[in-house]
Amino acid sequence: MAPQQPTEMTTTPITAELLRGALDLERTEHGLLPHRLPARARAQCADGQLAMVEAQPSGVRLVFRTRATAVELDALRTKMAYRGAPPRPDGVYDLLVDGHLAARGSVTGGNVRTVDMGGGAAETEPGPVGTVRFAGLPDRMKDIEIWLPWNEITELVALRADAAVEPVPDRGRRVWLHHGSSISHGSDAESPSTTWPALAASRGGVELINLGLGGGALLDPFTARAIRDTPADLISVKIGINLVNADLMRLRAFGPAVHGFLDTLREGHPTAPLLVVSPVYCPIHEDTPGPCAPDFSRLSEGKLQFRATGDPAERAAGKLTLTVIRDELARIVRQRAADDPFLHYLDGRDLYGEADFAELPLPDQLHPDAVTHRRIGERFADAAFGSGGPFTAAPA
Repeated sequence: MAPQQPTEMTTTPITAELLRGALDLERTEHGLLPHRLPARARAQCADGQLAMVEAQPSGVRLVFRTRATAVELDALRTKMAYRGAPPRPDGVYDLLVDGHLAARGSVTGGNVRTVDMGGGAAETEPGPVGTVRFAGLPDRMKDIEIWLPWNEITELVALRADAAVEPVPDRGRRVWLHHGSSISHGSDAESPSTTWPALAASRGGVELINLGLGGGALLDPFTARAIRDTPADLISVKIGINLVNADLMRLRAFGPAVHGFLDTLREGHPTAPLLVVSPVYCPIHEDTPGPCAPDFSRLSEGKLQFRATGDPAERAAGKLTLTVIRDELARIVRQRAADDPFLHYLDGRDLYGEADFAELPLPDQLHPDAVTHRRIGERFADAAFGSGGPFTAAPA
């Protein structure tokens, strides 16, 4: 028998028509870098943490229609490492066929950016472009989604397939834009299509734009303007945990900042259903202010843990805790809802509460694991997209 000839692969240019979930695309020397904040917003913040996380493509995916049985994606990753901490897992690419998970893979090589958690200094060691390959796909016309890693900056270099690739026509789905912290970004989810927002979007039958920004949900005006200017049918904002983590503001500033953030959103989306979500349960910060800091005493055990370093007595001086924030958010939404029938509130403890922590504790005291992401996603979908929820689709 003659040896099987390798399948001829054709390169398809990666364009905006093939990408979902990004607000901006930057042309680099290697390829295309998806951003989750527009250039104007990025120019207004010099914070290295935000620059890193907004370029990690949580919720960003390549979407196309093809008969191909093999697909390859070349990408240059920038993987994060933290000096003295256990190595971070490789980013995962999820391949979905007609909406169902069919395969997973990772790329090798790439850059490694090492951060000193004590002083904040960082250095990057460059590396080569890698390839993730998916083969054995069904030989029929199908819709393909390649979800990019939520935890690696990803420059898209080349897309190849053994059949023609074309954009997927508009499915008529509503667009849900969600903004939140590292928990929304992905934290310790299993893969990019199993972060809690991705799971909730799948159950709700909507197109996701995920503006979960690890450490970056800080009521920044430029983020509010980015949301204002982005077409969306449904909007949710999860507010609180990063403000406590960073010890960023006091109660006096918090209330007006929330009002200002919501005012800006309403400038662009005056009647879109808007859901304000308070923090999920997190024992270290329920009644203890920030800032939050790594617990270096556990690194020798190979474990990264976090602790609250504030003093509960400082609440009297206006320091924020999760309990304080939930009370204030509920009050603000109640006040505004008198004139805004499309504004809603969801207590984050309905997604993950004290009983859930007893069953599924936060491994590092701050971030949920993969099982908990699934639970939060299912509960959010039921609360928001289910019967009577703020995102329930209108009858056809």
